[in-house]
Amino acid sequence: MNALKKLITYFIWTILALIIGVGYMRVVLGPNNTSTEGVGYLFTMYYNWSLFHVGAIIGLIVAVLFILLDVFYLKKKLKNNVKGTSIRCILLFITTVFIGIIHYVLEKIIDVI
Repeated sequence: MNALKKLITYFIWTILALIIGVGYMRVVLGPNNTSTEGVGYLFTMYYNWSLFHVGAIIGLIVAVLFILLDVFYLKKKLKNNVKGTSIRCILLFITTVFIGIIHYVLEKIIDVI
C-alpha cells in the first residue's frame, strides 16, 4: 500500500510537471494569431502540435529531474516537515526555471536546438 501511495504521488507530480512544461512552451511560443480557415488551419494545427509535443518533452525532463531530486534528497530532509508539499511545489517551479534557462541558452545563444 505504501508503494502504491508513492506511485500515485509521483504520478500526480509528473502530471503537474507536464502541465508546467506545456505552459512554458505557451510562454515561449506566444499566442497563436493565425486564422483557423484555409492555410491558417494548417498553421494552427502545427502550432498546437508543437506546443504539446515539445511541452510534453520539457515537462518529462522536469518531472524526471524533480523525482530524482525528491527521491534522493528531499525525502530525507522533509520527512517530518509540515510544509513539505509547498517546498516541493516551489522546487518544481525552480527546476522548470532551470530547464527553461538551459533551453534558452541552447536555442538562442549556442544555436544547437
